[in-house]
Amino acid sequence: MRLAAILGMLLLAAGPASAMSLTTTDFTDGGAIPVEDYYPHCGGQNISPGLSWRGVPATAKSLILTMIDIDVRPSLWSHWIVVYLPPDSTGIARGQKTLPGGARGVVSNFGDAFYDGPCPPEGTGLHHYRFTLWALPNDGIFVGPNTNAFDLQAALMQVAIDHTTITGTVRR
Repeated sequence: MRLAAILGMLLLAAGPASAMSLTTTDFTDGGAIPVEDYYPHCGGQNISPGLSWRGVPATAKSLILTMIDIDVRPSLWSHWIVVYLPPDSTGIARGQKTLPGGARGVVSNFGDAFYDGPCPPEGTGLHHYRFTLWALPNDGIFVGPNTNAFDLQAALMQVAIDHTTITGTVRR
């Protein structure tokens, strides 16, 4: 029963076509994330990809950005959570350490309040890292440190006006 719920939530997170779009020049949707972006333990430099977005609904009061490894079971795994992004912001530059006006990082499942790149265990096959931008009708929702990624995604699905995703992959 839990597997069916997880699969259903993943299908909802992919969602229908949206007026919002999220893009990067660092990888193609469904393509390989550059090695430089990996977590240092996996040979990378922990460089966050440059992300751009547009089409945020006029009614949005806040944006949240998440990066979740959707292949970690049973509860997914968050690598990057940014809350309180201004609705008029348009992106985050590659490797940018400071976040746009008022935005802040939340401690992810990796234990840090900033970008932690991909680092799937060797031999676990292809991992999909879903970057999702969520448009919220309010100033944001409380996201506690080390929030379970499945629960975070479920909560955002309940309150978001709209969302858009781009997915990168890593195989080790």
